Amino acid sequence: MSKVVLITGGSSGIGKSVGEYLIAKGYKVYGTSRNPDKYPNSIFPILELDVTDEQSISQCVNALMQKETNLDILINNAGAGITGPFEEIPSEEMKQNFETNFFGPLEVIKRVLPLMRRQKSGLIINITSIAGYMGLPYRSVYSASKGALEIITEAIRMEIKPFNIEMVNVAPGDFATNIAAGRYHAPLLEDSPYNITYGKTLEMMNAHVDEGSDPALMAQAIFKIINTERPKIHYKVGAFMQKSSIVLKRILPDKVYEKLLMNHYKL
Repeated sequence: MSKVVLITGGSSGIGKSVGEYLIAKGYKVYGTSRNPDKYPNSIFPILELDVTDEQSISQCVNALMQKETNLDILINNAGAGITGPFEEIPSEEMKQNFETNFFGPLEVIKRVLPLMRRQKSGLIINITSIAGYMGLPYRSVYSASKGALEIITEAIRMEIKPFNIEMVNVAPGDFATNIAAGRYHAPLLEDSPYNITYGKTLEMMNAHVDEGSDPALMAQAIFKIINTERPKIHYKVGAFMQKSSIVLKRILPDKVYEKLLMNHYKL
């Protein structure tokens, strides 16, 4: 029997690429979107889901279980970007980003764990970010929300191992998707003390996405993880320099690493 996969945020970008790849490999895939009617041509069903709404999460999982008898793999891919000088990002936008990138995935996990415990099997893959391994200038909130998901996964996976459920993180670098268009950008204010440096960093971030890797690389990596008997806790997928930045953070003195980042962002 084909394994059933639920991919949150599966209507575009990385989620769509992963879903299409898994379909080709014989999996039964369901994606999600807050507005599924916008994707009538998807090659796999798109269920309605807002990860910031507990009722929506329950309705989505219930709808899936009306179609299937099991849920083998959850891929927590839904997320949102946010940029800006910390001082100028509205607190409500910070909270909303954590609702989407941190609390949302956790609520989805809470909803599917009883199903997986009854099955005595399951795999949960949380899509985080290489940005979650370090505090990046003008991406403070994004780095924090993704870093929080990385850390909490380490704890949860130990709690659920006795039920034969695995949980892993996959941290992508920059990929050529439409994530930049969906980010919250704090306005670039002419009278802001951060105007010049934030403006340059914003241009650099958008260029990195435009020149990013093919999302198919993420799909291949996730397929490999799914077929690994004992998956690792953390995976990184992206350009060599992006993955190397994590290694450098681990071995370099803090201030040396900070200086490297500031030079990179021309701060």
